[in-house]
Amino acid sequence: MTVAKKAKAKPKSAKKSGAIDWSSKTALVTGGNRGIGLEVARQLGVAGCRIILAARDVKLGEEAAQPLIDAGLRVRVEQLDVSDEQSVKDCAKRLKKARVTVDILVNNAGIYDRTPIMELDTETFMNVFRTNTLGALWCSQAFIPGMVERQWGRVVMVSSGLGTFSRGMLGHPCYAISKAALNALTIKLAQATPDVVKINAVRPGWVKTRLAGAMGKDSVETGAGRVVHLAMLPDDGPTGGYFRGKVSSRW
Repeated sequence: MTVAKKAKAKPKSAKKSGAIDWSSKTALVTGGNRGIGLEVARQLGVAGCRIILAARDVKLGEEAAQPLIDAGLRVRVEQLDVSDEQSVKDCAKRLKKARVTVDILVNNAGIYDRTPIMELDTETFMNVFRTNTLGALWCSQAFIPGMVERQWGRVVMVSSGLGTFSRGMLGHPCYAISKAALNALTIKLAQATPDVVKINAVRPGWVKTRLAGAMGKDSVETGAGRVVHLAMLPDDGPTGGYFRGKVSSRW
């Protein structure tokens, strides 16, 4: 679903991004029906971008999108299960048929599993890995070529400090391994892609979402803002990096 009206307000980050016309850009956010993904969609919409809110359950996606549409943001809902390669391909085909291009890809969808490493079975591991890592690969393969062809693009991998070697891989096994692999994937995709497409990973922080609950330290708005910062990098911005949010806070 789409609306024709543009957002009235723009966040401060948009003012720092040079002459980029964000109203001409379309952002696809996976796992966009709740938590960080939904807030990323909202902030990018407020900045002027057209939004593709992608959700595994299209009904939940439509329910989440309605307040954004009511606020005057331009939102289209798409069914997308990133753990299913065919679902990614089908979404890309629908968008191509509708002549909708993706300029900004936010690989946000993810799941968390707490199974101890010595009790971990292959099916559980692969379920997490397909969602957290392979899903990002499949979405990148589907949409980065179009960005390269148009000579502009932004890809943001929503990662985690729990999957970094520098912090001791402190997360539960499946999650930590999948996020470490996501960080490696970010580097390899950036190496294979011209610099006109900025591909980076970000740690949004321990955010008060369904995962962290009351233990979360940062608000959803703050965590999402770190993602949006990288989604709206200027044309001379970095690529192939892992950040805590701001480009000056690289690990």
